[in-house]
Amino acid sequence: MINFFCKYGAFLFIINTILLSIKITYSLGGQIFLILMSLYFLMIVFNPKIIQRIIFHKSFKFLIIINFINLIYFLFFHSLNDLEAIKYLLARSVQFSVISISVFIYKDFYKKIFLKYVSYIIFIVLFIGFLRHPNLFEGRYSGIIWNPNALSSFSVIALAMLFFSNHKKKVLDYFIMISFVIFSIASGSRGALLGICLMYFLAYGISYKNISYFILSLIIYFSILNFDFDTSFHRFAAQDLLNDRILQFKYAILSIENRLFTGYGLDKYSYLDKSLVPIHLKSSIIGAHNGYLSLLTQYGILFGFILLYIIIYKSYTLLLYFKGMILEYGFYLYIIIYTLVASIYESLIVGINEFHTILFWLSLTYLSHEKFVLNDKN
Repeated sequence: MINFFCKYGAFLFIINTILLSIKITYSLGGQIFLILMSLYFLMIVFNPKIIQRIIFHKSFKFLIIINFINLIYFLFFHSLNDLEAIKYLLARSVQFSVISISVFIYKDFYKKIFLKYVSYIIFIVLFIGFLRHPNLFEGRYSGIIWNPNALSSFSVIALAMLFFSNHKKKVLDYFIMISFVIFSIASGSRGALLGICLMYFLAYGISYKNISYFILSLIIYFSILNFDFDTSFHRFAAQDLLNDRILQFKYAILSIENRLFTGYGLDKYSYLDKSLVPIHLKSSIIGAHNGYLSLLTQYGILFGFILLYIIIYKSYTLLLYFKGMILEYGFYLYIIIYTLVASIYESLIVGINEFHTILFWLSLTYLSHEKFVLNDKN
C-alpha cells in the first residue's frame, strides 16, 4: 500500500485538482486533499530513509531550497498561531516531497503512461459536462467545471498531453484532440489560443509549411467571427489579451508597495490588498491575475525575487538542456514555457491545489531528475 502511494502520489494530487474544479465534487475533493496530505505527512515523518535517499537527492535540491526559504520567511514574519500560514508551509513542503518521491520511484510512469491517463480522464469529465450542458456556443462554456477559464486550462493541457505522448495515436485519440480544441474555443478563453499556438510551434518550429497553416488558421479565425458566438476568437478580437488585467496589475503593484519588504504572508497567495481598491471596483478586482506579482505580494521583494530567480533560472537551464529532445520530453517542456507565459495574465506558480500549477512543479522536478540520470549515464 505504501509503495502504491509513493509511486502514484503526484498522479493522485493532480486527479484531485479535477474534483476540486467540479461544482458537485468540490467538497469531496477538499476532504480527499486533507486525507492525502495527512497520509503523506505521516509517511514521510516515519520513514527517514525516504527523506535521506529521495527528498534530499541532488535532483530535487531546488525544491529543498524553496522549502527552506518558506521556513525562514515563516520564522521572520509569522507567529506559531498563524494557522493558515502553517497550513501553507506544510502543504507546500508535503506537495514537493510527494512529487519528488513519485518521480524518483516511478519515473517511467510519468514519462510513458501518465500523460495518456490524465488526458483520458479529463476527456471523460468534459464529455459528461457536454451531456449535461450540450449548448457549447451559448455564452462562455464551462460544462460541469466551475469556471470557463478552468475548463480551458484542462482542455488545452489535456490536448498537449495527448499530442506529445509517445504512444501510437488511434482514431479515438485524434477525435479526443479535436474535441479538446472545440472545448477550448467554446470556453471563450483567450489564453487557450496562446496555449494551442505554443504547443504547435514547440512541436514543429517555424517553416514555410507552418506559415501556410498559420495563414489558413487566420482565414478560419475571421470566418468564425461572422457568427454571433462568445468563443475565444470573439473575445480575442473584441479585446487584447491583457486589457482587462491592467487594473488588477495596478492594484497588485500598489499592494506590493504597501508591504514592500514583508509581503502579506504565506497564506496570502494569489492575493492583492482589497483595502487599496476603490469601492466601485471591489467587485471586479478579485486578484493580481499575475503569478509574478502574486509572488511578490505574498513574500515581499527580497524573498519574492529570490524565489523568482530560482524558478526562472531552473526553468531556463532545463529548457536549454532538453531543447533538442522535443519528441521525448515535449509535454514537460511545453508546460514550463506555457506556465511562464500564462503567469503574466493568470495567478499560477503560487497556488497549492491548482491543476496547471502542480503540473508546472511536476515538470520541473521530472526534468531535473531526468537531467541528473542522463548526466550520470554519460
